Amino acid sequence: MAEQKKPAFIYTYAYSKEERSLCHLEMRSFFGTATDDNIIKSTTRIEPSRSPFIRERIEAIYEGASLQEIVDQVKGIAMGDQTFKVIFSKINDRKAPHTIEYQERRDIERAIGWVIEGEADVHQPDHIFGVATVGERWYFGHYLKREAVWLQHTKKPREYSTALSTRVARAVANIAVPDPEGIKSIDPCCGIGTVLVEALSMGINMDGRDINPLVVNGSRENIEYFGLSGNVTLGPISDVTDNYDVAVIDMPYNLYTHATPEDQLSILKHARRFAKKVVVITIETMDDMVEKAGFSIVDRCETQKGYFTREILVCE
Repeated sequence: MAEQKKPAFIYTYAYSKEERSLCHLEMRSFFGTATDDNIIKSTTRIEPSRSPFIRERIEAIYEGASLQEIVDQVKGIAMGDQTFKVIFSKINDRKAPHTIEYQERRDIERAIGWVIEGEADVHQPDHIFGVATVGERWYFGHYLKREAVWLQHTKKPREYSTALSTRVARAVANIAVPDPEGIKSIDPCCGIGTVLVEALSMGINMDGRDINPLVVNGSRENIEYFGLSGNVTLGPISDVTDNYDVAVIDMPYNLYTHATPEDQLSILKHARRFAKKVVVITIETMDDMVEKAGFSIVDRCETQKGYFTREILVCE
């Protein structure tokens, strides 16, 4: 029996210049590759709302070498009593003079919509189809636009001025746990739970822990506020006894919890003891320290906030 072909997914991306490095690390974590074309084709299924950078996803039903090939294939679609809409993605990998501009996109949508048997509804359709071009190929399929879930998490009951933004925290959770199935993770210096909230909201199994009782309470309050449930314990990283697949460590550096180099090395050594993979967020270069703790840095990026730059290191 022939092996069934995996469906292709087309993802389009949008990010600022400052976010490029972080976005590309998240892309590599999800898909094993990154691109500046703002569009990527993969057999990996990712919910678009997981990423702060993915705009939309098309799950390809048909593909062809030309628009006409797509039109010929969609003729077989009968919507019954369901209404539909066709969207041609404005993001593609075509460079001038081959770019597809607004009017041509509308013409393509009409050409495809015209041959689908059913009633079109541009305002509140029951079903949305997407069309995109990648690498000279045309793709048509189920269209899904992302929801900016992380924006709902920007206003927390408890906040720290030095905490990661929700966009960065969400990307970090994805970099740490691109596929949550069967993965057990921990944020052992979780602070007020910025990464925890994003992870839990995406169905990632992540425990929280911190040495500071005030922030442990704040973290629990933030998780509860968003209707999530997670386990946050009080205590030093040295007391962690469970084993984890992944740990996220945002190195403590604010006025109240600034860790000395000895503290930082100790945190990393303990993480090495109980986690196979660690994602370290740091405002200082600590390559040597990471290696001294027994890790190898397998990938990395930088992200900026205000006057300082954070490094994000993927260590195994």
